[in-house]
Formats: sequence, structure tokens, C-alpha cells
Amino acid sequence: METYIVRVNGTEYEVEVEKKGGASVPKAAAAEPQTNASKPKAAPPANTEGEPVVCGTSGKVFKIVSHEGEQVKSGDTVILLEAMKMEIPVVAPKAGTVSQITVSEGETTASGQTVAYIS
Repeated sequence: METYIVRVNGTEYEVEVEKKGGASVPKAAAAEPQTNASKPKAAPPANTEGEPVVCGTSGKVFKIVSHEGEQVKSGDTVILLEAMKMEIPVVAPKAGTVSQITVSEGETTASGQTVAYIS
């Protein structure tokens, strides 16, 4: 685990980055509290076949990079999150085909939430 100091608009945040399966997963040490309006939707996805792609932190879906039916390699960016004015990639845990995207752009996600499936 590595610790970094990130400065955003003059405010410093301590961020720990842990290596998991060859991909870095950021964990913010000074995250802003969530309000009820920013909690993710709890509806389960229709098709949950394949390996889940999971967020390492909470944030807002900034961009969906890989779409359903697209081939990805392990470590490829599937989703870009925006958290504390930073873009944080959510990467594929293995090579395969994106079988389902379970979030949409602009949606708020929670740490540990499944955002896609790779089969």
C-alpha cells in the first residue's frame, strides 16, 4: 500500500493506493460524507453472469469507457469515476467481453458496488 498527498483546489487529501490483482484501487482517507440523495440505487442487475467489476471508491460515473459486447484485457478501464475532482478508473479484473454495464453516466456509486460484469 502506498500513501500519496493529493491537493485539490488548495485542499490536501491523503490517499492510500492498494494493489489488487495488478490494478491500483484508490481509497480516500478524507472523503466527504454522503447524503441520502447521493446513495446508489439498490436495484439488482438483470444479468449477473461473469466476473463483477467493482468500484474501489465512491464517486460519480463520469464516463463509460467500455460498452456491452466489447472485448477488454485485464486492467483495461471499463468506467471512469469522478471523486474529489479526480478521475478514477475502474478496471477489468480479467480479460473477456463486457457482458453488462449496471450503471449509467452521472449516477453516484458506492465503494464496493458492482458497475459491470466481464464474461
